[in-house]
Amino acid sequence: MKCPMCGKEYTEPVQRCECGEPVEFELFHGEPYIAKSVWERFYDFWPVEPNLELSLGEGDTPLIRSKLGKELGVKLYLKNETANPTWSFKDRGTFLAMSYAVKVGYKAVGTVSTGNMAASVAAYAARAGLKAKILVSGSASDEKLKAVSVYGADVIRVMGDYGRLYFESLELGKGLGIYFMNSDNPFRVDGYKSIAFEIAEELTPDYVLIPTSSGGLFRGIAKGFLELFASGLIDKVPTLVAVQAEGCSPICRAFSEGKERIERFETPRTIAHAIENPYPPSGNVVLKLLRELGGKCVTVSDEEILKAQKKLAGEGFFVQPASATGIAALKKLNIPEEAKVVSILTGSGLKTISQIEGRSVKECELEKLEGCLKSDS
Repeated sequence: MKCPMCGKEYTEPVQRCECGEPVEFELFHGEPYIAKSVWERFYDFWPVEPNLELSLGEGDTPLIRSKLGKELGVKLYLKNETANPTWSFKDRGTFLAMSYAVKVGYKAVGTVSTGNMAASVAAYAARAGLKAKILVSGSASDEKLKAVSVYGADVIRVMGDYGRLYFESLELGKGLGIYFMNSDNPFRVDGYKSIAFEIAEELTPDYVLIPTSSGGLFRGIAKGFLELFASGLIDKVPTLVAVQAEGCSPICRAFSEGKERIERFETPRTIAHAIENPYPPSGNVVLKLLRELGGKCVTVSDEEILKAQKKLAGEGFFVQPASATGIAALKKLNIPEEAKVVSILTGSGLKTISQIEGRSVKECELEKLEGCLKSDS
């Protein structure tokens, strides 16, 4: 393992470097095999043997051609991560991190989250027969927490600085024997690279649009394409685009200002709560990757996000606001015509049902139904 910022190497699995940055596994090399699941096809590329008995069927999600690309003259594809077991991309990382936790003998796992990752860790802990400790902020809504506690997890509201909670959980976990698989856990990041592997199996994209919060997903997809390139399995690494909400965009702000370090984004406010992280733990690493790989960072407004969400719904995809940010960013990118673009749909709209303004429901007497149907045709 190695720190991508200072270069310090570790021979034992750790989660963060002494310098404070997240560590990661060095690039894997290999070749794909013929097999059913992505975990078997890319067996050479994982830092721990995937325990398929713990799988809930994550991965191998659809990559679907979208008609929305016609507006800009590009070939647009949607990677539908809402098809995962708990309806978000988090399941990929949770599965691989859980495989490690079970292998080394942990009896309890945990995470710091109020949304997708909380539900994912709770579900996979139930599958593995482990205790789950889910730490949430004091402001977390009861609606979100119901979707976590249903799996039998211990949900703990923590009053105080939520930004410190990430780091506190790692330290406390060491002493209490709880393996916290937080947003940029190294096994989690390597699980996310399976998205890049699946995309490459179907096409060679020119651009990949990635909703970005803590930075773990961006790092995982980047690592996946870099490993494929280093193994001679693809000819180029696509242009990776980190997309953030204007109301909480610490990475994009630092990128546009030419800074090497992110700064806390004060008073964040956006409807895309899944990517509302004012001080992302992988922010500095994402900045470094964006510059090294020639990537882009784009911000979108809440109004643009909601418009993109409606457009996706019009094509049959009900996604949470954060998932629509890639589509919202398309018009802000100077993408050549006929370029192949993949947008990652990170999570289901069922996660944020209370935010949706549905269409009005009409009423009609059964005897007058024919007339009602005609009036709507």
